[in-house]
Amino acid sequence: MKSYIKAISTYFPKQILTNDAISEEFPEWNSEKILQKIGIQERHIASKEECASDMASQAVLQLIEEHQLDKDKIDFLLLCTQTPDYILPTTACIVQDKVGLPTDCAALDINQGCSGYIYGLSVASGLIASGNFKKVVLVTVDTYSKYIHPKDKGNLSIFGDAATATLITPEGDYEIKQPTLGTDGSGAENLIIRNGGTRQARNENPEDLDNFIDMKGGKIFNFIVKRTPEVIQANLALNGWHFEDIDLFIFHQANTHILEKVRQDMEIPVEKFVIEMRDYGNTISSTIPIAFSEHLRKFPKKPKEKILFVGFGVGYSWGAICIETVKKQA
Repeated sequence: MKSYIKAISTYFPKQILTNDAISEEFPEWNSEKILQKIGIQERHIASKEECASDMASQAVLQLIEEHQLDKDKIDFLLLCTQTPDYILPTTACIVQDKVGLPTDCAALDINQGCSGYIYGLSVASGLIASGNFKKVVLVTVDTYSKYIHPKDKGNLSIFGDAATATLITPEGDYEIKQPTLGTDGSGAENLIIRNGGTRQARNENPEDLDNFIDMKGGKIFNFIVKRTPEVIQANLALNGWHFEDIDLFIFHQANTHILEKVRQDMEIPVEKFVIEMRDYGNTISSTIPIAFSEHLRKFPKKPKEKILFVGFGVGYSWGAICIETVKKQA
């Protein structure tokens, strides 16, 4: 059975952190310099009281309202986050209750980062293909801002908070093709929060950097530049598509420096390459659905028959998946 993306909705916290505000805290970190270096002007930040389940619930409610869904028909809630409310219970279970989804709706968390949307689509597609589920809602949500040290101007500039909800069904507007996924755990130390699990407990020391995100940007950059072309070619071959067939390339929106390097290396035409992160920042697993929905809203008549999603990052993990627009009957 085929699976399709039927609808996407997004949610952003009300609080906004601008480049100007960052520059006020770090005068050497010029506002325009931030924009030129990473392509971000502002980013949404979750309030102190706002956690993953709150944002995820809002995204699902948006999906239900905007697309007039019967929430009693949703039979699987798949939630991708690396910043859950608690170690247990599952955040998806909390969201099921907050939204008021039926108790015969399955709920499952995926702990995955910047490739999370690709992994999530792969799992959701498999659930539909099994024939056991008809309406799967894939939620992506993260609050990385809660794990950034207040003096870490680099990560403060890069990351934003957001949530998205995608409805996957046996019929819809965008067919989900076969995925290509990969993992290299030897890179785990290059993007990590060391404290907070069972190996090293989180503590109350605000100066203990192990309580916060540690990202080795240079190694992440090298990994992405090397791995992305490989996973793209593998996924195109798997689905019998050719590079020149793709109308839109939508990568995880890490930062514009990385994106532009990969685009140039692969000789992807600018008009086919989607960058939508100026007002959102790097929102982890939410960047691809945000970029996709924003680009469609801004350019509804742009060619989009064949689309390629590519995610990469923490883990290391990576993935690519082809999406084909369903042709409308005349």
